Amino acid sequence: MRAVLQRVSRAAVRVEGEVVGAIDRPGLVALVGATHDDGPEQVATLARKIAELRILHDERSVLDEGAPVLVVSQFTLYADTRKGRRPSWNAAAPGPVAEPLVEAVVAALRERGVEVATGRFGAHMEVELVGDGPVTILLDV
Repeated sequence: MRAVLQRVSRAAVRVEGEVVGAIDRPGLVALVGATHDDGPEQVATLARKIAELRILHDERSVLDEGAPVLVVSQFTLYADTRKGRRPSWNAAAPGPVAEPLVEAVVAALRERGVEVATGRFGAHMEVELVGDGPVTILLDV
Protein backbone atom coordinates (compact mmCIF):
# COMPACT_ATOMS: atom_id res chain seq x y z
CA MET A 1 0.00 0.00 0.00
CA ARG A 2 1.02 3.56 -0.49
CA ALA A 3 -0.04 6.79 1.19
CA VAL A 4 0.75 10.46 0.95
CA LEU A 5 0.36 12.18 4.31
CA GLN A 6 -0.06 15.92 4.60
CA ARG A 7 -0.09 17.79 7.88
CA VAL A 8 -3.07 20.15 7.78
CA SER A 9 -4.83 22.79 9.83
CA ARG A 10 -8.17 21.60 8.44
CA ALA A 11 -9.50 19.67 5.43
CA ALA A 12 -12.72 18.62 3.73
CA VAL A 13 -13.91 16.36 0.92
CA ARG A 14 -16.93 17.19 -1.21
CA VAL A 15 -18.86 14.97 -3.61
CA GLU A 16 -21.32 16.77 -5.88
CA GLY A 17 -21.08 19.86 -3.66
CA GLU A 18 -21.86 17.97 -0.43
CA VAL A 19 -19.25 17.66 2.34
CA VAL A 20 -18.85 13.92 2.92
CA GLY A 21 -15.85 14.09 5.25
CA ALA A 22 -14.03 16.85 7.12
CA ILE A 23 -11.61 17.59 9.93
CA ASP A 24 -11.81 21.03 11.49
CA ARG A 25 -8.64 21.06 13.55
CA PRO A 26 -4.96 20.19 13.01
CA GLY A 27 -4.32 16.63 11.86
CA LEU A 28 -3.45 14.68 8.73
CA VAL A 29 -4.87 14.05 5.30
CA ALA A 30 -3.97 10.55 4.13
CA LEU A 31 -4.31 9.82 0.42
CA VAL A 32 -4.31 6.01 0.32
CA GLY A 33 -3.77 3.67 -2.61
CA ALA A 34 -3.57 -0.11 -2.91
CA THR A 35 -1.88 -2.47 -5.34
CA HIS A 36 -2.75 -6.04 -6.32
CA ASP A 37 -0.81 -7.97 -3.70
CA ASP A 38 -1.66 -5.85 -0.65
CA GLY A 39 -3.34 -7.52 2.29
CA PRO A 40 -3.76 -7.47 6.07
CA GLU A 41 -0.04 -7.05 6.79
CA GLN A 42 0.20 -3.90 4.64
CA VAL A 43 -3.04 -2.54 6.13
CA ALA A 44 -1.72 -2.98 9.69
CA THR A 45 1.66 -1.42 8.89
CA LEU A 46 0.14 1.55 7.09
CA ALA A 47 -2.37 2.25 9.88
CA ARG A 48 0.39 2.02 12.49
CA LYS A 49 2.59 4.43 10.55
CA ILE A 50 -0.23 6.95 10.03
CA ALA A 51 -1.10 6.86 13.73
CA GLU A 52 2.43 6.84 15.14
CA LEU A 53 4.64 8.90 12.80
CA ARG A 54 5.91 11.89 14.74
CA ILE A 55 5.20 14.53 12.10
CA LEU A 56 2.87 16.87 13.96
CA HIS A 57 4.16 19.90 15.86
CA ASP A 58 6.87 19.24 18.46
CA GLU A 59 7.53 15.80 16.92
CA ARG A 60 4.23 14.40 18.12
CA SER A 61 2.03 11.79 16.45
CA VAL A 62 -1.68 11.59 15.73
CA LEU A 63 -2.00 9.32 18.77
CA ASP A 64 0.01 11.70 20.99
CA GLU A 65 -2.19 14.66 20.01
CA GLY A 66 -5.55 12.97 19.60
CA ALA A 67 -5.47 14.50 16.11
CA PRO A 68 -7.95 13.55 13.39
CA VAL A 69 -7.14 11.96 10.02
CA LEU A 70 -9.03 12.44 6.76
CA VAL A 71 -8.55 9.31 4.62
CA VAL A 72 -9.15 9.66 0.88
CA SER A 73 -8.80 6.72 -1.53
CA GLN A 74 -6.35 7.55 -4.31
CA PHE A 75 -5.65 4.93 -7.00
CA THR A 76 -3.53 7.46 -8.89
CA LEU A 77 -0.72 6.97 -6.36
CA TYR A 78 0.18 3.90 -8.42
CA ALA A 79 0.50 5.75 -11.74
CA ASP A 80 3.40 4.62 -13.90
CA THR A 81 4.68 7.61 -15.88
CA ARG A 82 7.99 6.21 -17.09
CA LYS A 83 6.86 5.86 -20.71
CA GLY A 84 5.01 8.29 -22.92
CA ARG A 85 2.61 10.98 -21.81
CA ARG A 86 -0.29 8.85 -20.60
CA PRO A 87 0.03 7.27 -17.14
CA SER A 88 -0.56 3.54 -16.78
CA TRP A 89 -2.77 2.45 -13.90
CA ASN A 90 -1.87 -1.27 -14.12
CA ALA A 91 -0.23 -1.31 -10.68
CA ALA A 92 -3.34 0.08 -8.96
CA ALA A 93 -5.66 -2.54 -7.50
CA PRO A 94 -9.15 -2.59 -9.05
CA GLY A 95 -12.01 -1.21 -6.97
CA PRO A 96 -13.27 -4.56 -5.63
CA VAL A 97 -9.77 -5.24 -4.25
CA ALA A 98 -8.82 -1.71 -3.20
CA GLU A 99 -12.03 -0.59 -1.49
CA PRO A 100 -11.95 -3.22 1.30
CA LEU A 101 -8.25 -2.46 1.87
CA VAL A 102 -8.83 1.27 2.25
CA GLU A 103 -11.81 0.55 4.53
CA ALA A 104 -9.58 -1.76 6.58
CA VAL A 105 -7.04 1.05 7.05
CA VAL A 106 -9.85 3.29 8.31
CA ALA A 107 -11.07 0.54 10.67
CA ALA A 108 -7.53 -0.11 11.96
CA LEU A 109 -7.05 3.59 12.69
CA ARG A 110 -10.38 3.75 14.52
CA GLU A 111 -9.44 0.66 16.54
CA ARG A 112 -6.39 2.63 17.74
CA GLY A 113 -8.71 5.41 18.91
CA VAL A 114 -8.05 7.77 15.99
CA GLU A 115 -10.87 10.04 14.84
CA VAL A 116 -11.23 9.35 11.11
CA ALA A 117 -13.22 11.12 8.41
CA THR A 118 -13.34 9.76 4.86
CA GLY A 119 -14.05 10.58 1.28
CA ARG A 120 -16.31 8.38 -0.85
CA PHE A 121 -14.60 5.50 -2.65
CA GLY A 122 -14.81 5.73 -6.44
CA ALA A 123 -16.47 9.14 -6.48
CA HIS A 124 -15.15 12.28 -8.12
CA MET A 125 -14.05 14.18 -5.04
CA GLU A 126 -12.99 17.75 -4.38
CA VAL A 127 -10.37 17.70 -1.63
CA GLU A 128 -9.78 21.01 0.09
CA LEU A 129 -7.05 21.38 2.67
CA VAL A 130 -4.98 23.97 4.45
CA GLY A 131 -1.45 22.63 4.56
CA ASP A 132 0.55 23.14 7.74
CA GLY A 133 4.29 23.47 7.33
CA PRO A 134 4.14 22.29 4.63
CA VAL A 135 4.81 18.73 5.71
CA THR A 136 4.22 15.99 3.13
CA ILE A 137 5.39 12.39 3.62
CA LEU A 138 5.26 9.45 1.18
CA LEU A 139 4.69 6.06 2.82
CA ASP A 140 5.31 2.88 0.87
CA VAL A 141 4.61 -0.32 2.82
